[in-house]
Amino acid sequence: MKRLFSFAASLLLTAAAPAWAQTDWTLKKCIDYGLQHFGTVRIAQYQVENANQQARQALGLYLPQVSGSATFTDNVKLQTSIIPAGPLTPEPIRVVFGQKYQNNVVAQASQPIYDRSLLLGLKAAKPNQQLAELNTRQTREDVIYNIASNYYQVFISQQQIALLKDNLERTQQVLNVLKLQRDNGVIQPVDYTNTEVSFNNTRSQLTLAENDLNLALNRLKYQMGLSQDQSLTLSDSLLMKVAPAFEQSQFDAKNLVTFQQGEKNLELQRLQLQRIRAGYLPTLNFSANYGTLNFANQFENAFKNFLGFGSIGLRLNIPIFDGFQRDAQVQQQKLTVLTQEEQQRLNTAAYQLQFNNAQSQIQRAQANVQNDDRNVKLAQEVYNITTLQYKQGTKPLTDLINADNSYRQAQSNYINSLINFYQARLDLEQSQGTLLTFYNQL
Repeated sequence: MKRLFSFAASLLLTAAAPAWAQTDWTLKKCIDYGLQHFGTVRIAQYQVENANQQARQALGLYLPQVSGSATFTDNVKLQTSIIPAGPLTPEPIRVVFGQKYQNNVVAQASQPIYDRSLLLGLKAAKPNQQLAELNTRQTREDVIYNIASNYYQVFISQQQIALLKDNLERTQQVLNVLKLQRDNGVIQPVDYTNTEVSFNNTRSQLTLAENDLNLALNRLKYQMGLSQDQSLTLSDSLLMKVAPAFEQSQFDAKNLVTFQQGEKNLELQRLQLQRIRAGYLPTLNFSANYGTLNFANQFENAFKNFLGFGSIGLRLNIPIFDGFQRDAQVQQQKLTVLTQEEQQRLNTAAYQLQFNNAQSQIQRAQANVQNDDRNVKLAQEVYNITTLQYKQGTKPLTDLINADNSYRQAQSNYINSLINFYQARLDLEQSQGTLLTFYNQL
């Protein structure tokens, strides 16, 4: 309860002061926020409620239908009929039927007793609701995937900036030494200039990296549903989370929400086929009505002395021939079902391929991270030793520059392999339908 109150208070502060910034945005908190604020999540919730209302509508079609109507008619000019001349009436006689005012109040009720099409509509309500729930789960998984992917991009950009700043600091220290040596005539000016060029290149790379970080932060805010005006600072140390090994697991397409969505769509299409075929069957409905009727020639009598009437009955409707229209509808729906069945088989094969590729990718990415991590440590060790030897005068400047370049390249390779590892992990979780488990374990 305390955590819930704290979270609600934080939301109020966010609404009241857009400039307020949370300083401990972990991956878990970013996903939590996105699952509550990103627009597609709300849209999915609306779709679930819409499916619930569709179920109510399907049920309502099989419940009694009651309506009432009332009419008041002022026959401004009554219709005149003519009785032809006959043995008793040598001349035609004009006769006016009816009275000037007429009131009619009627209540009608009907109840389906047997209608196979309506019954199948009731049966389709449940899979339709389940499909809406699956769409919500798919939306949640998409939010988790997109936020995690962008979160990793931001984190990697931050790591890259940290490395570039470290490189700048190291190069600046070397420049300070080289400047003294150049001023004292120990080295050629070109040696100092080459190192200065390297320093300027690193500074340009830092500017680009800082711009990339801003772009990545903006994308992350969007995926979270967070205002672009609000600052965002990550707090995770993801470098400590690279080690876990991923064991080979068996693939089961039934775990994928996309496969389950396909199955529900197939179920609905098969029910639709049954509903069309049900049009060949008779329908039976009960009906009843009761009303009152009044006639008067004077307005003051128009609402007096009503006469009641009523009836009940059954209506049996038997389809006989419709010009083969329904048969054409049946054939079209059969083809729709066959198409979706074939598409589901193709999708299942694609899911298997995606899973196999994701497993291969995560193994390769993890091996690359571990190898590049070792290379960074080795390159750093070589650089430190070469720097010491250069200061002692036992190594030339070219060896120091080469060691520095190797160290930078090792760092760059490590950064690239790290983002590849994070992305491969997300792809694996997605391919085996475990993104929600991944999120819950954060």
